[in-house]
Amino acid sequence: MHKRIILVGKAGSGKDYMRKKLESRGFKYAVSYTTRPPREGEIEGQDYFFLSNMKAAGMVASGEFFEYVNFNDWLYGTTNEQWNKDDVFIMTPSGISHIGPDDRKKCLIIFIDINVKTRRKRLNNRDMPGDSLERRIQADEEDFKDFTNYDIRITNPDF
Repeated sequence: MHKRIILVGKAGSGKDYMRKKLESRGFKYAVSYTTRPPREGEIEGQDYFFLSNMKAAGMVASGEFFEYVNFNDWLYGTTNEQWNKDDVFIMTPSGISHIGPDDRKKCLIIFIDINVKTRRKRLNNRDMPGDSLERRIQADEEDFKDFTNYDIRITNPDF
């Protein structure tokens, strides 16, 4: 029975930090696919698989994605192949909503819920091509409204 750890949190919460800690312990991270432009320093195949809108649409049409969401006008997704072989995933609440009851029983969902002041400070230091800090914070507030589908909630920004 394949079990999974799913990290979920607003921008600047520390999802990548936690993911790297888990990778250093031998867990296999499922690199997400996205149509978002790369940020400075991001590496293709390590941070994301960066797709054109046309390529992403083809993958959706052919059923390659286990789950995908549109967030801030960009597609983010996990393929069926990744879902069946990898251990650690970063998802949004919308992505988590695609997980069926049987698969949900095999998932540990960790919600990294860090205060907006800390996240805003972290995001001020981040290059976000094609996006703004305020737009991202507002989109996260909407996406996470009424989110309760998690097993563990971390609120300490120094985890």
